[in-house]
Amino acid sequence: MGSRGWELLRRFAPPLERILGDRVTDRRARRPSGKRAREVYGAPDVHEEMRRAVLAALAPGPDHRLLDVGCGGGVLLRDALATGATAAGVDHSEEMVTLARETNAEATAAGRLEVVRADAAALPFPDESFTHVSMVIVFLFLPDPAAALREVHRVLRPGGRLAVATIPPELKGHPYASPEPMASRGHFYTDAELESLARGAGFEDVKVSPGQLLVARKP
Repeated sequence: MGSRGWELLRRFAPPLERILGDRVTDRRARRPSGKRAREVYGAPDVHEEMRRAVLAALAPGPDHRLLDVGCGGGVLLRDALATGATAAGVDHSEEMVTLARETNAEATAAGRLEVVRADAAALPFPDESFTHVSMVIVFLFLPDPAAALREVHRVLRPGGRLAVATIPPELKGHPYASPEPMASRGHFYTDAELESLARGAGFEDVKVSPGQLLVARKP
């Protein structure tokens, strides 16, 4: 169903739209599952532009340990591991955790990668475990972004860096960037709101670049 179809459903059958829209959003984005989700999130070019921008901002290497929050099928983890870094990933979809492990089976077997099912606001890692944290698209569906950022701050080492790529409000409902029904269930932030959230969690050197790439550092 296209965006026009979801708009008509929302106008004339609100209860049905809510139920179907929630199910579609969960299956496609909030908690991806099923064959189509595996194809999308396991594709080598998934979120490619955002993924490359995040990795360029963080520049991981052999002396680094990166955490990817909302790792999906593990493609960003694959690219980070290729730099010589070690890594971990979390996702609240069990299917995505399995797929991320499969995508990076060799690194997982070698002990260079750990992927677990977890909530972004309750990361299962000790304080100061990572030098870098990445988040791509995840911000769109976080119920409590402030809590998630506080957890990221906790698990980062002093001087550690965070990079978040999300979708700006002006692209809400865009058929490629943020289509319905996901758009109506996502959370969109202005650049100023993103910066405020990061500073409120204790980050410094906060910058939001065009396209909504947030980069920050733990003091």
